[in-house]
Amino acid sequence: MASSAASSSFPMAVLSSACVLVLVGATSSSQLSSDYYDKSCPALFPTVRLVVGAAIAREARMGASLLRLFFHDCFVNGCDGSLLLDDMPTFIGEKNATPNINSVRGFEVVDQVKSAVEGVCPGTVSCADLLAIIARDSVLTLGGPWWPVKLGRRDARSASQSAANAGIPPPTSNLAQIIISSACAGLSASDIVTLAGAHTIGLSRCTNFRDRVYNDTNIDILLAQTRKLSCPGIGGVGDDNLAPLDFRSPVTFDNSYYLNLVHGRGLLHSDQQLFSGGPTDALVELYSRSPLAFYEAFVVSITRMGDIKPLTGSNGEIRRNCRRVN
Repeated sequence: MASSAASSSFPMAVLSSACVLVLVGATSSSQLSSDYYDKSCPALFPTVRLVVGAAIAREARMGASLLRLFFHDCFVNGCDGSLLLDDMPTFIGEKNATPNINSVRGFEVVDQVKSAVEGVCPGTVSCADLLAIIARDSVLTLGGPWWPVKLGRRDARSASQSAANAGIPPPTSNLAQIIISSACAGLSASDIVTLAGAHTIGLSRCTNFRDRVYNDTNIDILLAQTRKLSCPGIGGVGDDNLAPLDFRSPVTFDNSYYLNLVHGRGLLHSDQQLFSGGPTDALVELYSRSPLAFYEAFVVSITRMGDIKPLTGSNGEIRRNCRRVN
């Protein structure tokens, strides 16, 4: 219901016009399957789980960072591992794009996972698939649901900083912009509300929430006052100071993000837009009441996100090092 109501506010002609450059060349995900590596790499899942678990044990925040890598990869030309590529003479990569610079992290953990997997199955598993498995294991380690990860993606041989700048909605986005961005990626309004629940873990920089705590009127007064203490109103001062996206349980994957939204306690402007008198309010309310409803929907939506434009068959490659092409 929330999805159809939200979609009706934005005519398909508008969405099609906004997304035409993004959707061209989309690839079918029909070749992906959860048993893709059962014969070629039977040790894959326990190998990844061991490295991810150890990384999160060292730093609980890392779980959110690893999950975010999957999001920021998939929203830029599909789930193809392009985010992991360093700059090359032939292209400028995505790591220093505006939504990613001083923000995305965890690349060294992906390197560790890749090295471990190469040790048991050399030249077999793509970096794009590893991101999908790492995301699932991060959620599971922090108390969230398990799901069968669809696999069979291959890795991109290039990356695009301009596509990253255009494809990832900033924290200042309004509801219309959020829904259009999700439509450009082939996701529904309900998908984006559900996937936003990933903000139940992790931290955000002051530069991303300064405008909200100083200028928004639909924010809980106590939250605003508290965040102002570590985020001065003068631009540039304290930009890198961190605050939890979910002050209730920032290292537990649960539904408290939605409880925050219902009470005006979303840290980012784009978060609170999901509960601001619009067509997505009902879904936020449902998730705030039912952790099970959120978990079940999250599994569906993140699986759908993982289906965005995968490279399969003879497209792309299986990188030996996730940071560079073979």
